[in-house]
Amino acid sequence: MPADHENRPPLRKDAERNRQRILAAAREVFRDHGVAATLNDVAHHAGVGVGTVYRRFADKEELIDALFDDMVGKVDRALTEALAEPDAWTGLSTALEKVCEDQAFDRGLREVMLGTGRGPQRQRQVRDRVDTAVDVLIARAQQQGKLRPDVGPADFPILQLMVGAVTDHTGTPELWRRYLRIMLDGLRARPGTPALPGSGTAHGTVESALVASSTHAAQHRKRRA
Repeated sequence: MPADHENRPPLRKDAERNRQRILAAAREVFRDHGVAATLNDVAHHAGVGVGTVYRRFADKEELIDALFDDMVGKVDRALTEALAEPDAWTGLSTALEKVCEDQAFDRGLREVMLGTGRGPQRQRQVRDRVDTAVDVLIARAQQQGKLRPDVGPADFPILQLMVGAVTDHTGTPELWRRYLRIMLDGLRARPGTPALPGSGTAHGTVESALVASSTHAAQHRKRRA
């Protein structure tokens, strides 16, 4: 079901500019300060009155929903572009790099999106919007003989977490690119490559782990604030 703000009539140009300014400010404020940030903090950072923020967003969760929709939209667009690429491996690897780039840049924002009350609901939104495209892209790459056959869709959220951990634990913004390349090299299909152990992780397990990890990080940051 679409969020309420998706059913609203188009905004006037000045109102839409204010909305985009608020979203840009919120992304930075929540990324840097976590769940402790308030709508007052966002308004101050955006250079608008707090009343302007409340006219667009009833509360903090609604503002986070809008940020989350924007993030999922970026993933959706990356996957759409990947599906239009004739070479499925090029499409898959480029899409994964774009998603990891956003994840590295928005370090700390994920805990706000998934570590508050609507975390499980937001994870389901991701699955509903992007899973079909991911399934098709992986199947095409395997049919073209580029992606190893024992990799499945549920492996990719874990791979993203692994790449994201490089930034989280080293604080070096661009280092993740090195490890993504190593990871992509391991995903390529090659004759005689031994099969991967185990059968991967179920989607539900991955979603629960993401929400639990983000909730723990959000609580930890709030205690330190």
